[in-house]
Amino acid sequence: MTTYGRELLDHLLSELPAGPSPLTHAEDLPARQARHSDWPQWAHSGLVAEWKKRGVDRPWVHQVATAEHAHAGRDVVVATGTASGKSLGYQLPALSALAADENACVLYLSPTKALGQDQLSSVISLVDAVPDLAHVAPASYDGDTPTDARPWIRENSRWIVTNPDMLHLSLLGRARQWTRILRGLRFVVVDECHSYRGVFGSNVALVLRRLDRLARAMGADPTFVLASATTSAAAAAASTLTGRGCVEVTDDGSPQGGRTVALWEPPLMEGLTGENGAPVRRPAPVESSALMAQLVAEGARTLTFVRSRAGAEATALRAREKLATERGARGRELAGRIAAYRAGYLADDRRRLERDLAEGALVGVASTSALELGVDISGLDAVVSAGFPGTIASFWQQAGRAGRRGQGALVMLVARDDPLDTYLVHHPEALLGRPVEATVTDPRNPVLLAGQLRCAVAERPMSHAEAAEWGATEVLEDLASRRLVRRRPAGWYPAADDHAPHAEVDIRGTGGAEVMIVDTTDGRMLGTIDSVRARSQVHPGALYLHQGQSFVVDELDLDDGLALCRPEEPEWTTSAREQVSIDLIETLESVEAGPVTLSFADVEVTTLVTGYQRRLRGGEILDVTPLDLPETTLATRAVIYTVTPQLLRVAGLEEADWPGALHAAEHAAIGLLPLVATCDRWDIGGVSTALHADTGLPTVFVYDGYAGGAGFAERGYRRAKAWLRATLDAIRSCECESGCPSCIQSPKCGNGNDPLSKPGAIALLMEVVGQLSTAAGP
Repeated sequence: MTTYGRELLDHLLSELPAGPSPLTHAEDLPARQARHSDWPQWAHSGLVAEWKKRGVDRPWVHQVATAEHAHAGRDVVVATGTASGKSLGYQLPALSALAADENACVLYLSPTKALGQDQLSSVISLVDAVPDLAHVAPASYDGDTPTDARPWIRENSRWIVTNPDMLHLSLLGRARQWTRILRGLRFVVVDECHSYRGVFGSNVALVLRRLDRLARAMGADPTFVLASATTSAAAAAASTLTGRGCVEVTDDGSPQGGRTVALWEPPLMEGLTGENGAPVRRPAPVESSALMAQLVAEGARTLTFVRSRAGAEATALRAREKLATERGARGRELAGRIAAYRAGYLADDRRRLERDLAEGALVGVASTSALELGVDISGLDAVVSAGFPGTIASFWQQAGRAGRRGQGALVMLVARDDPLDTYLVHHPEALLGRPVEATVTDPRNPVLLAGQLRCAVAERPMSHAEAAEWGATEVLEDLASRRLVRRRPAGWYPAADDHAPHAEVDIRGTGGAEVMIVDTTDGRMLGTIDSVRARSQVHPGALYLHQGQSFVVDELDLDDGLALCRPEEPEWTTSAREQVSIDLIETLESVEAGPVTLSFADVEVTTLVTGYQRRLRGGEILDVTPLDLPETTLATRAVIYTVTPQLLRVAGLEEADWPGALHAAEHAAIGLLPLVATCDRWDIGGVSTALHADTGLPTVFVYDGYAGGAGFAERGYRRAKAWLRATLDAIRSCECESGCPSCIQSPKCGNGNDPLSKPGAIALLMEVVGQLSTAAGP
């Protein structure tokens, strides 16, 4: 039987011009039937009655399993699909506890304001309907909370919706004001916990440890309940985040309509070349806007995910224009029912768009990832992802927006000009046939620990035994030598003048010197970036994206820690040109595989930004502008592999070929690391050399772009066999002859993507992968 999603796909294919098909794979995923369980006997009767009024006669099995664990005091993570009702799993035990104990409190953490507000509205509606919960007074406590409302919330609310930044700065930074909450803390809910990864995730993990130690010191025994998109090793990831053992609930009992998943690779554009004459693929947003117009014309309500605000607006505009000019009167009517959705709209406008999309007044929406989390708009006919969203978890979050139960839907991934996208559309098993990524966090990072420990001892002195449990003794010794903490026989205490270090610790950075990014038109601070990465990302002339909005940087003042920029929507992007050298400081682990040695090591990266390139969004290069900036040094961690000259000769490579082969293999490996580590290619860097002074051999380094490391390089080391095999496959899969942005060219290459050798990279990686396949570990 042909599903609705398959019918939509067949119609798209029937309208294609003659030539190679952009469809690389299509797969029909069967519908899933609901599986229910009985309401727990301990559940508050008023809550159960209210949910039954709302149509929940019996909850799904994963909701009850989550609730039972939480009610019993076991830390639990529920990792199930989009629109699977995870919130009931923690609302039921938490609200039942609040009804039974008027001193109990709940702290709910959200990574986005939109999700937090949605969850607050949900709790308020339940509280208002159940008399026994009238005293709960749910409230939001974030940067938008009026100053005069904050004391009342601290004194009266028992369900507080906040975010990790506010938890760090306000609740823990002013713990005396929050004594009532900390003493009564019964549950800590960490929603969408898979979004906490890398440096931010590692900082959040340490913030949660600080919350736990402070609450316990005041007599509380909080239970942590985490909710996540479907993820691999959910319990291990949650345990790393909280520092406590967690049980996992992954058996999804919610129903799901059948879906057809289509992988789509836009064609190379004739007559258009990019850097060094490389072919350029049609941009994914352009292709996606055409697909959305066709789907809407077929009567399919369609949501298209685009990476930036400007991209969402442009995609909606192109789809409207295509319908209005090519589909007659009917097309013009449909064009008026297509809109863009992004952060930055007023709350009332966002809610109206959400409602119109859910109810069918809108038939097409192009959105940033703002619609990926939290907002209930499931049940659409089609979802188009304009480029892989960075993680398989995010892809399934987006896909979960499609699927009227019982009817089916179409999900399309349109590949960008990127090695990872190329790999996935040609290797569907990597996307559809394996668990999603495990979240990468590294709360052991000594650079992050330094700032977090200053905060922890300011909140409450730390005993020597507790410091040992945190693995923090060495870092505390270093802080003591710099007079930032004091060592005493009983433990560690804050320095005499360091009782409020919280404002100096940016949990979204590494804790090093910060550069504030300021919009000169209104003086607001858009964000911060560490001074090392500032040189390559917010240099004068750089295009900077903030929540999908574009800004052009006019001035970078490293002495004052300021990057001044203005809003602009140019047709070009920028990438820095750099000279990079790397020193091997200490090898932490290594594996020898004959002529190949794989290592994980501490390294020191020295970078000099020499200029930047402007490139049109279609791929054409506009110009290269020189810059005069000081060099930087970054102490971080890297995954390294060396090969012997003999092996390169066995691979058929002459000495003159080595730089191009190593450089191309390094670029492709950086592009594919997100396949095994939840990172972005901009979080990592690389260096390759035909003869490195510290190894004495041809060497490739891939390193974390954060001081102390962020865990990405270590994940690459642990998953090197799969990672490098995928890198080889991605290069071989690309249809270009000599290399392009879909395989070996990098938008962030400091050397202008020269020299690069696609055949050389293939020959090199075939030998490296072959040798590693016979080695034990890592």
